[in-house]
Amino acid sequence: MWRVAAAPLMKALRQLGFLKLNFFRRQGEPEEDHRVLHLFHKRAELKKAYGGLQDEIYRLKDRIKQQEGATQRVQEMLGTLELRLASPESGYPALVFYQLRRFWQSGRELIEQFVADLARQQEERERRAHFAEHNRRQFTRRQTVEAELRTAETGAADARSQLAQLQQQRARLTRFWHYFKRRALDHRIVAARAALGDTDAALLNARAAAEELEKEAPPEFPGLSVEARRAINLAAIACAEVLCARLVQTPLVTLAREATARREVSDEYGSQAECERLMADIMRGLAAIASNRGNLAQEVKVRTDRLKQVARYRNATDTSPAAESIAFGEGDVLSGASTGGSAARLPNVLAEDTWDLFRVLLR
Repeated sequence: MWRVAAAPLMKALRQLGFLKLNFFRRQGEPEEDHRVLHLFHKRAELKKAYGGLQDEIYRLKDRIKQQEGATQRVQEMLGTLELRLASPESGYPALVFYQLRRFWQSGRELIEQFVADLARQQEERERRAHFAEHNRRQFTRRQTVEAELRTAETGAADARSQLAQLQQQRARLTRFWHYFKRRALDHRIVAARAALGDTDAALLNARAAAEELEKEAPPEFPGLSVEARRAINLAAIACAEVLCARLVQTPLVTLAREATARREVSDEYGSQAECERLMADIMRGLAAIASNRGNLAQEVKVRTDRLKQVARYRNATDTSPAAESIAFGEGDVLSGASTGGSAARLPNVLAEDTWDLFRVLLR
């Protein structure tokens, strides 16, 4: 009978045991899920990094192909040049071609050096003026701050002295019949302490302002002003005009521009004798633009004065004049009589980008 009664009880206990086992198993499942999610996140990050590396590899391979193509083109150009130089008929035009390109580069370098010197000098002047103006403003501010500091120190000293006097008077009133006087002095002492607190706060503020002013760093130089860059650019244009004026009786500027615009050597320079004469002209042209360095500044100044009168700008921030505004008129003359020719024969150096002028002008 006992066994019959215990059978249902054991069955119920076994069921409860299964429920307990299942309960603990469900408690452990979120941790496993978290680990799985973490693995999925890591896998996604690795796939993303792998994709980025693949893109970088493709980009580098593309750059290598581009570089190989550029190297191949240079090698072909060198091979072609070697073949041209091997023959006198094609070698002399090649020499003229590269001498004309060097002639153009020499003119650009001369203007670049001229502009660099002007920019350096003007920047030094404007930098000194900038810091001088800053020092003047600082001097005015320092005077104001120091005056406020002295006033605050005087006020704090007076308030402290007034409080000390009242406290001394209060200390001498020790008799019982001084009761009303002590009470009146107590009110005055409270007011004096409040006034001293205000003056001490004002003193602290004044000292903080003085310390902040001393620690304040000078402002950075903002660079050349628009007016300075315009003046330098006009001088650069005038310098390009002077170089062209020195070569006005020769076709060197036109030939050098055409040679610079080409990538391949041209055979348009004639026979060996004609090429030799042209190379001699190039040497004389180089000597002409490089000579009279002392007179260059004066010639540039004369032409700059003309440009200042006619130059027009498209907006207030533009530093280069409009090309059509500086075109030569019928009344324009060259600054030197030794060059001969007419100013009307000179190119519009800005419109034609003579000597690669746009690469030289300040922005």
